[in-house]
Amino acid sequence: MSPFEGSSLTMDRLSQARNLPLMKRIAILGSTGSIGRSTLSVVESFPDRFQVVSLAAGSNLDAAFEQAKTWKPRVVSMAKEADAAALRTRLIQADLGEIEVVFGSAGTIRVATLTEANFVVSAIVGVAGLEATYEAVCAGKSVGLANKECLVAAGELITTEARRQDKPLLPIDSEHNAVHQCLRGGRMSEVERVWLTASGGPFLKTPASEFAKITVEQALNHPTWKMGRRITIDSATLMNKGFEVIEACRLFNLPPSQVGVIVHPQSTIHSMVEFVDGTFLAQFSITDMRLPILYALTYPDRIPSDLKYPVSNLRHLDFEPPDMRKFPCLALAYEAVEAGGGKTVALNAADEVAVAAFLEGQIAFSEIPKVIADVLKETPAKPMESISQVLAVDAEARKIANGLTHRAIAS
Repeated sequence: MSPFEGSSLTMDRLSQARNLPLMKRIAILGSTGSIGRSTLSVVESFPDRFQVVSLAAGSNLDAAFEQAKTWKPRVVSMAKEADAAALRTRLIQADLGEIEVVFGSAGTIRVATLTEANFVVSAIVGVAGLEATYEAVCAGKSVGLANKECLVAAGELITTEARRQDKPLLPIDSEHNAVHQCLRGGRMSEVERVWLTASGGPFLKTPASEFAKITVEQALNHPTWKMGRRITIDSATLMNKGFEVIEACRLFNLPPSQVGVIVHPQSTIHSMVEFVDGTFLAQFSITDMRLPILYALTYPDRIPSDLKYPVSNLRHLDFEPPDMRKFPCLALAYEAVEAGGGKTVALNAADEVAVAAFLEGQIAFSEIPKVIADVLKETPAKPMESISQVLAVDAEARKIANGLTHRAIAS
């Protein structure tokens, strides 16, 4: 058991003695984003089970102030020092000066490793939350992962440390959360293949010949989910599904050949597990991120909720294989995870740069995979031995990708 401070440990022992659920004391990395807000919604619904003790709020000062007033955490971190100073002033004026305010990567790590926290929700988009997530694992915290970039860029390091600490990495991503649930129906040695479902995005039926003309507005119009801008574009290119393949390989210790993708436009089935005897287990539920968050926060238990799926709606399900030629980003992800090491780091970095360039109107939608492929060619598949090495490869890949996008603008 981790050395929690003071009365918190006493309360945990009292809960065990009375056969009550242990209080989860939660740190949220990315508290003002969609996953962070959904996590707080779950916490609000179950105040007897969950307590918020620290928040990393990024650059949204107003949202951070409101969350601090509502939840009164021990620590709040902002991305920038100026925002931290402004938040500190506002908290003092609101008679909440006891809340510690920190900033930057060191502040995020402080939030993730706070002694009182025994569960960390990692929901910062991109590699910005990588160091803090890794340090949370090293500190013996249970981690709920909603940040796929952590496992794409540094999955070997994070999963190895989690196994050493004997602490769970619980996926909050709906697809991997579904796989995690299905795997409870059998042993890993009995698994033939994991199947990740994909909606196909807004361009499933669009001819590849029209991809160069796709606008930002069209690409941001996802048919099923309401998400952030980058992840929505990644869903349109199927790179998001490629990241999920890499994440599945690392979370469940599977080779790429045992992780398949199937297009399922209804997004009813979130994922499936195929077993060696031909049996499939599939997980379906409403498309509400609060449900996988609740599953992760209460694992290994399940508790009642009002997030119900009307079974009468389960009428028509379509499945088809993905078109790798039309959506080359998915093929690039398989190539990167097969090679391993720096390739997956570069894949994520190049994609982030290319997507940003597309959103800013600098490159065409069809040029996103071209930028990524060129960056992968220039990045060696060298094993990553530390987080600092991961960040160095990430920085170099971004430099190359930025050069490619700027050349595209000039031409």
